[in-house]
Amino acid sequence: MTTGVEGYMYPNEITLYWSVLIVLYPYITGLVAGAFILASLERVFRVEAVKPTYRLALLTALSFLLVAPLPLQLHLGHPERSLEMYFTPHRTSAMAMFGFVYLWYLMAVLTVEIWLDYRHDIVVMAQSSTGMKRWFYKVLTLGSNNISDRALAIDERVGWVITLIGIPSAFMLHGYVGFIFGSIKANPWWSSPMMPVVFIFSAMVSGIAAVMLLYMLVTRLRKQKIDMLCVDTIARYLFYMFIVDFSLEMLDLIHRIYEADESFRSLNFMVHTKLYFSQIVLQICIGTLVPIALLGLTQVLQLHEIVRKRIYVAAGCLTMMGIFAMRWNVVIGGQLFSKSFLGYTTYKMALVTREGLLMSIALTILPLFILWALVKLLPPWPKTAKGELPA
Repeated sequence: MTTGVEGYMYPNEITLYWSVLIVLYPYITGLVAGAFILASLERVFRVEAVKPTYRLALLTALSFLLVAPLPLQLHLGHPERSLEMYFTPHRTSAMAMFGFVYLWYLMAVLTVEIWLDYRHDIVVMAQSSTGMKRWFYKVLTLGSNNISDRALAIDERVGWVITLIGIPSAFMLHGYVGFIFGSIKANPWWSSPMMPVVFIFSAMVSGIAAVMLLYMLVTRLRKQKIDMLCVDTIARYLFYMFIVDFSLEMLDLIHRIYEADESFRSLNFMVHTKLYFSQIVLQICIGTLVPIALLGLTQVLQLHEIVRKRIYVAAGCLTMMGIFAMRWNVVIGGQLFSKSFLGYTTYKMALVTREGLLMSIALTILPLFILWALVKLLPPWPKTAKGELPA
């Protein structure tokens, strides 16, 4: 009797309402949270070894944060309606409250911290620049030209407090995405109290890996020497975060296997068929086990500097790939089976549409162009002397 209905899905279950743009959204917000956490290592936890990446991490977080809402806006049929969450707030809706979390993190945390950290440089550049750049930097000073030692000390103390507030804010920014999925009781693929925690730790993994890769790339393009103490320290924290993230995911998986409720047979079939490549091969093997092994080698063996650089690049790229696969398996995988656990569908991504492949690639690359512009305007490199900036 079961064979006769195997594969059946109701018409309203055949269409996947959340596309690759919804995959991209938590992926981008994860990079924001992870980059900010890396920056907080130097400001709050006084890990001086990662100081060369502090400003770059802040600018990276800002670049991706500016693009983070765009996948949601493109997904909406009427993106202008998103403003309603501000005009008519719904306090019991996790999705609606995201707008306020986003504004808080953008305007009250990240932007303020960057301004406080750069204020001395902005004043100097406003005095030394000419033409439009002079007026641009004058606007950024917000009328505050006091760069005395006492004023800068106040900036440092206030910036420390802002960073301290920003750490739970970063967790809230990305953890709420996992909270939304984990609170959907009707979908056993998503419904898990571990979902927000796994999202937070995977965000730290992806953000740390992204900043490490960007630092190595930008330093190479500037023809400067890479600070290996800095990169080694970042890689060590990446390794630790990866171990915790993978352990949490395995704990969630073991719990599901042990519980083996009525949905287990259907989900197990889907993992071994439709999601086998994206989850078993790409996410777990290539995107998790391989980078963990590579990073582990650098912790136990005394490898040459050139070898470590290549390992870090390979591990970082595979990590980014694996975290994206994780987001894909959560968002797309959770929509591939019927509510009756009897039928399955597929997701076919178009090439040139509002929610197609090309648009997703464009949204992924866009933060890098924004970062390039920010780096030109606000160089993240250390100052050579008080009041002077490197060429």
